[in-house]
Amino acid sequence: MKTDAYLSFRMDNALKEQIEYLLCIKILTTRAISGGDISQAYLIETESERFFCKVQRSKNAFDMFQAEIEGLKALKASNTIGVPQVLTCNRTDNGALLILEYIDRKTPNIVDFENLGFQLAALHKMGDNKTFGFERDNFIGSLPQFNKKSDNWVDFYVQERLQPQLKMAMDSGRLNAAEIPAESKLFSRCTNLFPNIKPSLLHGDLWSGNFLIASNGQPYLIDPAVYAGHNEVDLAMTRLFGGFEERFYDAYHEIIPKETGEKERCEIYQLYYLLVHLNLFGTSYKSSVNHILQRYFH
Repeated sequence: MKTDAYLSFRMDNALKEQIEYLLCIKILTTRAISGGDISQAYLIETESERFFCKVQRSKNAFDMFQAEIEGLKALKASNTIGVPQVLTCNRTDNGALLILEYIDRKTPNIVDFENLGFQLAALHKMGDNKTFGFERDNFIGSLPQFNKKSDNWVDFYVQERLQPQLKMAMDSGRLNAAEIPAESKLFSRCTNLFPNIKPSLLHGDLWSGNFLIASNGQPYLIDPAVYAGHNEVDLAMTRLFGGFEERFYDAYHEIIPKETGEKERCEIYQLYYLLVHLNLFGTSYKSSVNHILQRYFH
């Protein structure tokens, strides 16, 4: 999930000692690195290894990290694209920590974006998903994301994606009742615009901060919000904040061709992420939400 702030934190001694105990290592240095505003992120260095550590101080921290681990496992099991190895996850006095392998990264070039497009398409073409949803609920940013399984994509997208975020926005006063479409309108418009869709395994939150290119050129996905859904959802998220290099999309569509109506569906899929941002970060996202609601559902 795209974040609006970054703060730097020093790792305290108690946390450092806990990590040394969990990994049976001696830490030489720790350094705060960019990890968003939901978790604090650190590079941990020993004499021979480096690790990536995320620390979160909230009552849901351990559940959030467990959901992240399940998502990484699902992506890894596809054998289509890189994900960091999970080393350990543990509770702390006031939250939880997650330690992953540290991946040396580089600035992506056109070839790297091409490989990312090919490998994401390979992920989406995996045919093992029979239903939409996931084995467990998880999180989008710090908000709950519901994944009750369904055979019908329209039902899933309306009931598990749009409606919970619309209700949250109304309960918080960020949207009023007049701005929220009737349930029947949500269903009818989505039914008209969504084709016959097979479930694809999705990253679920694929903005530019949630992939990296390793120094050897291998694409990696990080911070997933995994579930089985329409492959176009991941593409819609990539375009929400400016889009990726165009070769990424060309490569992707060499494997999975575009379908009619993709542009309209892109906006409806972006609506979910804009609602999440509205609920997380406030009314600066309201005009974008209302633009899509008015265009398609009123």
